[in-house]
Amino acid sequence: MAESAIPYRHYESSLLEPAHPQQTRHLEDLAVSLTSKAGQLTRGLHPIVLRSLGALVRSMNCYYSNLIEGHRTRPIDIERALTQDFSSDPEQRNLQQEAKAHIEVQTLLDLDPSWQTLDVVSPEFIQQLHREFYQRLPFALWQLGNVAVRPGEWRAANVQIGSHIPPPPDALPVFIDRFARVYRPDRLSKVEQVLAAAAAHHRFVWIHPFLDGNGRVVRLFSHAYFQRIGIGNSLWSVSRGLARKRQDYRSLLAQADRQRQNDYDGRGNLTMAGLVQFCEFFLETCIDQIDFMTEILAPTQLLNRIEANVAIAIQQRSLLPGSFALLRAAFLEGEIARGNAAAISGYRERQARSVLKRLIEQGLLVTDSPKGAVRLGFPTMAVEQWLPRLWAD
Repeated sequence: MAESAIPYRHYESSLLEPAHPQQTRHLEDLAVSLTSKAGQLTRGLHPIVLRSLGALVRSMNCYYSNLIEGHRTRPIDIERALTQDFSSDPEQRNLQQEAKAHIEVQTLLDLDPSWQTLDVVSPEFIQQLHREFYQRLPFALWQLGNVAVRPGEWRAANVQIGSHIPPPPDALPVFIDRFARVYRPDRLSKVEQVLAAAAAHHRFVWIHPFLDGNGRVVRLFSHAYFQRIGIGNSLWSVSRGLARKRQDYRSLLAQADRQRQNDYDGRGNLTMAGLVQFCEFFLETCIDQIDFMTEILAPTQLLNRIEANVAIAIQQRSLLPGSFALLRAAFLEGEIARGNAAAISGYRERQARSVLKRLIEQGLLVTDSPKGAVRLGFPTMAVEQWLPRLWAD
């Protein structure tokens, strides 16, 4: 944190300008491509399977978002955290709780109807995101040196991030209000909405409204913004792409922090060229991640990988013959009644129950009650084979 006074002579919200990138042909093409590809991602997948996959992608999202911040938590440890199985090591336990907090907040964005109508660019929504995240963290992670983060409250101290000095604390309400007005999606065309999603990501980081947690909150914010404009869903995450190119991500954020370079660099306080470059990178990363998820979730190929993995498991005697038939039915139908296991697997009822029991024990099929219908599960160990490269960093 910087101890010296922030060198702002005035707090006019125009210092945020340009709020939107110049609409180059390349940016417009990226916006159209992203819109088109996002709309095709869920095609061919049963809604119940989509919900199960959404839970998996939320775990992936938190893994990569935390990785950007230098916090590495293994997928298996995230999975254990979701069942309250925490490490005895205090540092590892804190990281597990951090991951669990991130997943729970994104679950609110994805599934809680009361969050679906909120104004995602409003100061109240942004503060609520931060509050929900930090209130789920252990108090040890609230500490930043000798200062404690206050969940949902704008920072009360001057800060410096690299060479960038964000607005001073007393100016934050002005900048946040400007942010809310210029990025309201209902005032923008479809292409402008997509470009705004990219630009708002940088401008949020530039304002740096909270003492800590800005990176995680802005990635949750971007997820929510994409949902509001009809592009985001629970099956893809920009965080994976940003984590895999985190040096470029940080470098381009910093470049867009710069002030206008000359008369050819826009008419605002900040560099137009830097903002355009960041928006191009951000949207290209989004498209790359949608392409990746579209490829690995293609139904025929996914079922082929599941079948190959099950065949190996049967050879190793960790699963029983007839397992794939049940998994395939759960994938295609969303869920299957336990009483149908015999007809689906082709075995007598007693043996079919054994096949079903083994699949449930390994988390490949999951249920909400001992006698309820079963649906496809995506445990970490199976995901490595069923959805390759999902966790690669």
